[in-house]
Amino acid sequence: MNHRNTAAFFRVEGIVLGRGVLAASAYIAANAKKFGERALRLGLVALAAPVHSFLGQTDRALAHRLVHLAFRGMSEDRVAILSEEYAEDILKGKILDQGVELMKRAQAEGHRVVLLSEGIASIMKPLAQHLRHHDDLLCNHLEFRDGEATGRLLEPIIGAASGGRWLQHYASEHDIDLAHSVAYGSHGPDMLLLAGVGKPCAVNPDFVLRRSARDADWPIIEYRD
Repeated sequence: MNHRNTAAFFRVEGIVLGRGVLAASAYIAANAKKFGERALRLGLVALAAPVHSFLGQTDRALAHRLVHLAFRGMSEDRVAILSEEYAEDILKGKILDQGVELMKRAQAEGHRVVLLSEGIASIMKPLAQHLRHHDDLLCNHLEFRDGEATGRLLEPIIGAASGGRWLQHYASEHDIDLAHSVAYGSHGPDMLLLAGVGKPCAVNPDFVLRRSARDADWPIIEYRD
């Protein structure tokens, strides 16, 4: 069946990729130009890590803001170079075949395949060229002023609790029938995304999403090695 006005929304982290935001921030921080700068930036990532884990189920927007503070003061060119290196050398090898198969299936069924990533555009856009099988990529954007990163993320922040409002806006903008659309999530904060479509599915869910998926009688997919 060809659903010309439906979409399949995929949370990238945990479904299509086996790496998340913390790993990306640590890589870029570890490759700053000077030793002292690297130590400082890695220290910021290390301090943000436990807070990110704690807030990840409640205020994911704040969690992401904290992690990206380690980018503050880095040149836009340096961030771009390291981002492309990370996408090419690290993330390409972390693409999950099962996630790609889900994307292929959704595309074959006629859905508009939309990828949602908490990663920043300078990393995710190069990676998207390898993923293919999608129509749209929505990710976070790092703010730059006078050629330097401020350490802030531009609004709207992907992964924030406003996911339900964002979904309605996207559907209106692209004439998407959400009642016949599909969404795949893996984290607790994805519940708003899943609840907004007619065909939700939890993939490799964390504890919070697993419990909610069972309560709502949503399908659960577990990847196998």
